[in-house]
Amino acid sequence: MDIRCINSLVLAYLGDAIYEEYIRIYLINNGINKVNDLQKESINYVSARRQAYFLDKLLVSSFLNNEEIDIVKRARNAKSHANPKGCSIIEYKKATALEALIGYLKLIGNIDRIEEIINFIVSLK
Repeated sequence: MDIRCINSLVLAYLGDAIYEEYIRIYLINNGINKVNDLQKESINYVSARRQAYFLDKLLVSSFLNNEEIDIVKRARNAKSHANPKGCSIIEYKKATALEALIGYLKLIGNIDRIEEIINFIVSLK
């Protein structure tokens, strides 16, 4: 199977779960040990608005390579029938693009790159 042919929204579906797992582990490793506190703090990383912000920072800083930018663009432009809540459609599409990138990297087995992206993201807070 050619991973580049997988629907961007499918990549985002996978990437959403992976991204959230990394963020949860990061928060737990930073000493947050109450579920309510974990949930509140995770919103600063996993909301569509914040994911859009992080993607913008990744792009502006030239952190992503050309292949990753292609994945982001393809996912950002994918047709979605979702009605985002609490964010604009542009923020929603950017969040989807970040998640698709994470999903893509997972499928190609580039865990080190996922960790580099996560480390960049958590350094922004």
